[in-house]
Amino acid sequence: MYDSDYLLGLRGQLHEAPVATVALRTLRIAESPRSTIENPDYTRTLAELDGSLPPIIVHRDSMTVIDGIHRLRAAELQGQTHIDVRYFEGSAADGRLLAVALNVAHGLPLSLEERTAAAQGILTLHPEWSDRSVASIAGLAPKKAADIRRSLFGDIAAGDKRVGRDGRARPLDPSQGRRLAAMLLKQNPTASLRQVAKEAGISPTTVADVRERMARGESPTLPEALPRQSASERRHPPCRAPIASSPPLDTVPVTELIEILEPLRRDPSLRLNDVGRSILRLLDASAAFARNRESIAASLPPHCMHAMAKLAREYARNWQLLAEQLRTLSEGQ
Repeated sequence: MYDSDYLLGLRGQLHEAPVATVALRTLRIAESPRSTIENPDYTRTLAELDGSLPPIIVHRDSMTVIDGIHRLRAAELQGQTHIDVRYFEGSAADGRLLAVALNVAHGLPLSLEERTAAAQGILTLHPEWSDRSVASIAGLAPKKAADIRRSLFGDIAAGDKRVGRDGRARPLDPSQGRRLAAMLLKQNPTASLRQVAKEAGISPTTVADVRERMARGESPTLPEALPRQSASERRHPPCRAPIASSPPLDTVPVTELIEILEPLRRDPSLRLNDVGRSILRLLDASAAFARNRESIAASLPPHCMHAMAKLAREYARNWQLLAEQLRTLSEGQ
């Protein structure tokens, strides 16, 4: 995967790439960052222009149009059989991100709704990217990207780091790494400091401090990272019923869930109406949760865990009811 800064730089470099001429029949149109793949009026406007249009951008491996669908359609209206292209050599996933960056920069502008949907897709694929990085690709303000992140993940950070446009990863909250290290040490008390440090994303020295704090019966986080409590709360801590343990579940790997989701993302019956887009946003958020479930559990403050467990169980029951309802409906067709 490319980082966001590379994709933005590539946006300019592609215009200097060699130009090739290919047959229209060899090109594919899979999807677009636009809510409707083509605006017929804009296509006709391009077809009526004198002179040649700029080359379109094509993903070489799949021959899928990344940027220039309207120019492709205009060439078809003009009766042309070939068109000039510049090739993108990266992955299909990076090609979709590049399509957003290119469509924001020129041509028929993306609407706010389309740019918002693009940002949601970027955050689902790259929850570790900073708000500024996502905003720069989707053509939004960083504050808007932060609002979209909260709408997808709530107040819980997806992942424990953010990767900025300079490619450097920075921790969101040092206490998250400490809590994750504590969980790993409980699971495997004999694990080496270096092994735990690598998995938790913190230094071996910090892991050693966490281990010492746990041995003393103290919180693994530093005192300044602990939530503030009133004097009354310290004297009378709230009582909570223990969370019942659940048997381990056989879950489908996240990669398989994404493979199931991808065709739905491309389905016009979902992409081209408000209800369908709302469903896709919900599924994207669920995919992000499935990908980051472990880090979410590790980042939760202890006093939130009981309420979160109850919500998770109830939401899971509702998803199960929906699954049974959809299975019954599909079998009746």
